[in-house]
Amino acid sequence: MMSLEDKQKKLEEISQEIERCGECRMGKSGQAVPGEGNPGARIVFVGEAPGREEAKTGRPFVGRSGKYLVKLLTSIGLKREDIFITSPVKYFPGRRAPTAKEIEHGKIHLLKQLAIIQPKIIILLGNVAIRALLGGGISVSQKHGQIIKKEGVLYFLTFHPAAAIRFPQTRLSMEKDFQKLTQKIKG
Repeated sequence: MMSLEDKQKKLEEISQEIERCGECRMGKSGQAVPGEGNPGARIVFVGEAPGREEAKTGRPFVGRSGKYLVKLLTSIGLKREDIFITSPVKYFPGRRAPTAKEIEHGKIHLLKQLAIIQPKIIILLGNVAIRALLGGGISVSQKHGQIIKKEGVLYFLTFHPAAAIRFPQTRLSMEKDFQKLTQKIKG
């Protein structure tokens, strides 16, 4: 079993890989946003790609979506320090959704991170995260609030906080999903 220090060191090596990766940066801007948090986290949250604020700071979920995510975490008794937060796409793609090719490439780094952290549950925030780790054909609007088990890993599906901020109905669904998540974490 790897120590927390070793896990942290390995995660930092992956961060450096991402910063040097021309493929990751292609067609995107800002700083790399490899992810951050507890290297021994039981729970990992996976978004889609950094936004403008994240690209400025190099930190995930620091803009409006991040503030809402922290509020949701607090509502179920979690702190940002308890978890690890990342995404498949590590650079700001601008005002467009990541392409299938970008998601597929970013998945390489994401899988390395997950192999080091070895979380008990991975929270997939939206369709890009779902596509990256579970493949196509699964829609967050149909499967949110559910757990899918794949290769011994539990994936909890819910909406991306950006969608919850924009759409009141999605916000209500996401808040209910987080209440279900509390039961899954405790159970």
